[in-house]
Amino acid sequence: MERHIGLLAILNSLWGALAMLVGVSMLLLSAGAMAILVAPEGRTVGFAVGLTAGTFAVIGIFSVLWGGAHLWAAARLRRHHASGRVLALGLAVVNLLILPFGTALGIYAMWVLLTNEGRRVFEPPIAAGR
Repeated sequence: MERHIGLLAILNSLWGALAMLVGVSMLLLSAGAMAILVAPEGRTVGFAVGLTAGTFAVIGIFSVLWGGAHLWAAARLRRHHASGRVLALGLAVVNLLILPFGTALGIYAMWVLLTNEGRRVFEPPIAAGR
């Protein structure tokens, strides 16, 4: 099971890095759209440019946060923290909606983390002598 948890941590790291890359790209597109506003022809398309820039910015911020959550969950999974398991399961539920790769990652995460062997890895060690 250790091998599966390690692989899940790697996959979460990759998924998080890709999401952060998309987020940074969207933020750069938002900045490019805002640059049109300062151009001389920006007054005629002001509403459309503002809407586009705002949409790109919101998607970019959400993607950066989403990717950061996956990277954080991956780091916690590598250290076998119980909070990493809970966070990874929560992200897995939402990942099921992101076809096709998010769905595969979500199913794999649930399979690894919800089995009895997967649960045991994240349980606190029993104190000796008690």
